[in-house]
Amino acid sequence: MSSPPTSVLKGQTALPTDKVQQIGLLNAVNDKYGGVVVDMKEPMDFHIYVPLLRASISQWRQQGKKGVWIKLPIQQANLVEPTVKEGFRYHHAESNYLMLVYWIPDSPDTLPANASHIVGIGAFVMNNKREVLVVKEKHGYFKGKDAWKFPTGVVNQGEDICAAAIREVKEETGIDTEFMEILAFK
Repeated sequence: MSSPPTSVLKGQTALPTDKVQQIGLLNAVNDKYGGVVVDMKEPMDFHIYVPLLRASISQWRQQGKKGVWIKLPIQQANLVEPTVKEGFRYHHAESNYLMLVYWIPDSPDTLPANASHIVGIGAFVMNNKREVLVVKEKHGYFKGKDAWKFPTGVVNQGEDICAAAIREVKEETGIDTEFMEILAFK
């Protein structure tokens, strides 16, 4: 007799897959970047919440999801500690909620830093034949759409905007470039 398949979470003991399905999952919506967002609107006891959270992370891992964002309203402050104990970290807070995040894959975490500000870049790249480099999105708003665009991305916290433009082009295309100048700023 064989044992049922299991799902393993970072730093957690294995859960039998049949138990994961019996527990249920948290309500979540897909974001534009391969992750999910959970907006906890209804009060929940942490004894119910933790098994749901574990089962949900297991399911999202199997689905290849990346980032998990959990929005906890101030009325559910009782869920902050158990969420952090499952590996989440604080992202940002407003007067009426706390946003916590978790990176699922065993790869560098690309979730943006806190939300004080975000600087994006769009790289206009031209070769010596005056050909302009354009790409199709693998993630984001234009994913799966038949649209060509300049390579774009987000400047990391503390990163120089020139270095960010070079890095983003390299990440999206594998092409090494040289930063010349800022053409526009908004």
